[in-house]
Amino acid sequence: MVFQKSACIEPMYSELPFLERFQAAKRDGFAFVEFWSWRDKDMEAVRKAAESAGVGIAGFNGDAELSLIDPAQKKEYLDFLRSSVDAACKAGVRSLTIHSNGLGEGGAVINSYENLSDTVRLCTMFDTLKECAELAEASGVLINLEPLNVTTDHVGNFLRTTQMAAELTRLIGSPMLKVLYDVYHMQLNEGSICDHIRAYGDQFGHIHVADAPGRHEPGTGEINYRRVFSCLEECGYQGLVGFELVPETSTENAVKAIMTY
Repeated sequence: MVFQKSACIEPMYSELPFLERFQAAKRDGFAFVEFWSWRDKDMEAVRKAAESAGVGIAGFNGDAELSLIDPAQKKEYLDFLRSSVDAACKAGVRSLTIHSNGLGEGGAVINSYENLSDTVRLCTMFDTLKECAELAEASGVLINLEPLNVTTDHVGNFLRTTQMAAELTRLIGSPMLKVLYDVYHMQLNEGSICDHIRAYGDQFGHIHVADAPGRHEPGTGEINYRRVFSCLEECGYQGLVGFELVPETSTENAVKAIMTY
């Protein structure tokens, strides 16, 4: 099975003005694009660029600097998520990505909340996720919960394992709340990629791909992506695969590597 591919056009195609990246991704064979923040973009122009290029928009981040694990931020978090859902609906976007901790410049964790116990952080996240699921079901916009690596890019992030993310979404039981499984992040945090896919793949709503170390295109690091994709197929995954990576040399060379999968 060849999965439909999505290009993350923040780190890829960075040599082009943002709105030109939609057409470039389509020309290179991507069926979808995705990006990080929506607040710094003209979303009407984004919608038109995607429609003109004939590509879908797979998703963007829905939570910005706000945190799922801070009980004091629950109302503000949900209010902002509602605005993200509205933006997604207007632009025809399929999904939103959310995280346990608020992320700042370069994806740095703003607050690790070491002053809060694991119990408070976990229970707050579960409680807020239930309302996120209701919002997703009402809107038709899928919400994907993403665990992040804490070794390299997001030191101090609370949600760091496939198991915790998937058990949360299983307990809530909504078809519109799933896990964003980022192979790069999880290789750094826990390894055993195929074992985790087999155990929790039923909860995956979206896949992110980059090789490790380095976060470049497949074939530049240690991950056997042919085996990973085969395992996803064996487990019945039918969603998109998003290439959220920094080209090692150029977007052109990264795309050549990507399109061999």
